[in-house]
Amino acid sequence: MTLLFCVLVSHAQFLMDMLDTTKEAGKGLLNIYKKFDHLRIGGYIQPQFQVGGTDGAKTFEGVDFATHVSNRFILRRSRIRIDYLHINTANDPGLQIVFQFDANERAFTVRDVWGRVFENRFKLFSFTIGMFARPFGYEVNVSSSDRESPERGRMSQILMKSERDLGAMVSFDVRKQAHLLKNIKIDAGFFNGQGINAAGDFDNKKDFIGRISVKTIHFNNRVSITGGVSMLQGGLLQNTKYVYSTASNNGVKGVLLDSTATNKGHFSPRKYYGADLQLRIKNRIGFTELRAEYITGVQTGTAGSSETPAALMNGRDGFFKRNFNGAYFYFVQPLCSWQHQLVIKYDWYDPNTEVMGKEIGIANANFSAADIKHSTLNIGYNYFISPTAKLGLFYAIVKNENTLLPAYTADLKDNIFTARVQFRF
Repeated sequence: MTLLFCVLVSHAQFLMDMLDTTKEAGKGLLNIYKKFDHLRIGGYIQPQFQVGGTDGAKTFEGVDFATHVSNRFILRRSRIRIDYLHINTANDPGLQIVFQFDANERAFTVRDVWGRVFENRFKLFSFTIGMFARPFGYEVNVSSSDRESPERGRMSQILMKSERDLGAMVSFDVRKQAHLLKNIKIDAGFFNGQGINAAGDFDNKKDFIGRISVKTIHFNNRVSITGGVSMLQGGLLQNTKYVYSTASNNGVKGVLLDSTATNKGHFSPRKYYGADLQLRIKNRIGFTELRAEYITGVQTGTAGSSETPAALMNGRDGFFKRNFNGAYFYFVQPLCSWQHQLVIKYDWYDPNTEVMGKEIGIANANFSAADIKHSTLNIGYNYFISPTAKLGLFYAIVKNENTLLPAYTADLKDNIFTARVQFRF
């Protein structure tokens, strides 16, 4: 491999030496060489085998199983990312453009299309516009190729489905070593709100998302801490007068219908507040890592789901407002060497904190599976075959609240085993 690299470098240098830049053709070839010298193509694939607890299991460890399937091979992700970075004459970044695509047996989708302009007078700001990951929290912005567990937590997947949205963002990120605020990063922007799962924006309400984070702070060269706080303020247009929420009547909780005519044309709220912390402790074979993130707020969903709706409601259908909270915790520990890694992850998501257990399913209360709290304990092992390939073996133990709903009177058989190989270049 080293020999091949040297040959390629020598060949490129030979081509450059042969360019006659006094002629137009030579100048053109030189411009092409300089342009593509700042182009990077990378990607990864994640083929995997999974076994579910029962046929047709619904899961957040990838896509749901088909009706008569409890074991399967799938291509979870297969992505190509193209980055272009323009460097100005002062050797500062001027422009970055990114395209990322995902192809598997189910679909071909666009994941990222965005451009970023850097401010180089003070080296403090940048501006990003296009389709990119929302700047909320920590886990949402960790690449699926870098994350130790196969999937993000249920909370992250529901509140930030597909992670991305269309919008524009300003970032404060110091690129000077001696600056007083070099350890602070601030992202703030406006986004459509429905994410990339919707066919397009369907109202004039935009989500404001902001995050303030602290870059790595070291203690005694052994311990480092990072963290941040995030906020999302948004909403969805109510296309009908029907609005649903949770209320209590004489101690009995149920779904309250508000059909005031003036509801139509208002916005149903989506308000998230989050905090996250990451701790790394150096040991003789690597780093022990502990991570935690907590999010709470108000979510607008539908009768059957707490995901952000991808379309307006019609007829007697209306938005459901629910108070929610959720969290995740990671413990990552190398074993014996850098090639072996233990991962323990616990997460929960409670889509409706105002109701619990057997309050869900009471006659005429009108609650649904969308109000049930779930928790997941994911225990796994990663074996790094090489710096660009790894094997992951994970078992997800999923628990749901026991309710009076016929399908949820006991814990579902939806535990999932995942064996994944990741190849990266």
